[in-house]
Amino acid sequence: MIDRLAPSGAEIFASRVAEELDPGRFERILCITRPSPAELVEPLERAGVRVVQLGRRSTLDVWRWRPLIQLLRRERVDVLHSHKFGSNVWAAAIARLVRVPVFVAHEHTWSYEGQRLRRFLDRRLVAHTATVVLTVSETDRRRMIEVEGVDPAKVEYLPSGVRPHAPPGRRRVREELGLAAGTQLVGTVCGLRPQKALDVLVRAAALLAAAVPNVRVLILGEGPERGRLEALIAELGLGSTVVLLGAWPSEQVADFVEALDVGVLSSHFEGMPLAVMELMAAGKPVVATAVGGIPDLVGDGVHGLLVTPGSPDALAEAVGALLHDPARRAAMGEAGRERQRRAFDFSAMVRRLERRYEDLLAEKTSS
Repeated sequence: MIDRLAPSGAEIFASRVAEELDPGRFERILCITRPSPAELVEPLERAGVRVVQLGRRSTLDVWRWRPLIQLLRRERVDVLHSHKFGSNVWAAAIARLVRVPVFVAHEHTWSYEGQRLRRFLDRRLVAHTATVVLTVSETDRRRMIEVEGVDPAKVEYLPSGVRPHAPPGRRRVREELGLAAGTQLVGTVCGLRPQKALDVLVRAAALLAAAVPNVRVLILGEGPERGRLEALIAELGLGSTVVLLGAWPSEQVADFVEALDVGVLSSHFEGMPLAVMELMAAGKPVVATAVGGIPDLVGDGVHGLLVTPGSPDALAEAVGALLHDPARRAAMGEAGRERQRRAFDFSAMVRRLERRYEDLLAEKTSS
């Protein structure tokens, strides 16, 4: 169960898990509670996943939960696996009502900032009801235990993963943008949300433009921050340096990543970002903020460089250092590719999840 589908983050994670679960052992149903683009739903249905869309448009649409409640009762669903805080809260209430044998709550980006209601709901409703709470990093697990007071026995770290890097070739990014030979590309793939601190990246781009000849900063994604970013780019006179590319189909992201010299993530907070894993899978060095689970993913000076969040100067300095050193970039990119293959493979993660589902159900049915 997920709030809505999107081409990145927890949303793409949930849909890909549904696709890859073994159809010989699992009947796969993905419940999407809010309206989602048809182009993201159709591939799931072609893969044999049954998609249930509730069409919620506000918190007050309580009546729209009825089809899911009826389905869970009628088909005696064994495992309800929800993703992200909002869906976890609703799923916890529904799991109690319907008495689903196994309820798995999945926290993808821990961002607790002191809200008493969230702390109460995470501890007293979600974690109390859940058979297990999964986190995407050890840091998130520790924070849920230490800050929110969740029972340590209930919280488990499940390493995320990405699929093998898709071969590029569908779009020729540099040619499309009309870039001269020798142009150095810095880029990020993310939703344009405040969490991603893209204003910091834009300000860093101003510093890079003064220090690195022929640099371009590309931002792939869409979201509510677009207008503010456009205004900042215009204010700083960066119209020829920073390019907002909008959203691309997920199968074309590999072409974007392949064109980059350095991948960047400037976020204020993160869980274990799939975007960084995608960069590593493509053999690209990463400059990222040292937040959430990123330090567990990117070894500073090994697979890339980690910087303090909120600092355009630190971000620009780290990116500039890699742009000036092609050999170091190549070595970090290859080290990152190897780490991703070894520790963050998507199929291996799904196999672990399948075994966990079966073990949890066996424990419930034998008790």
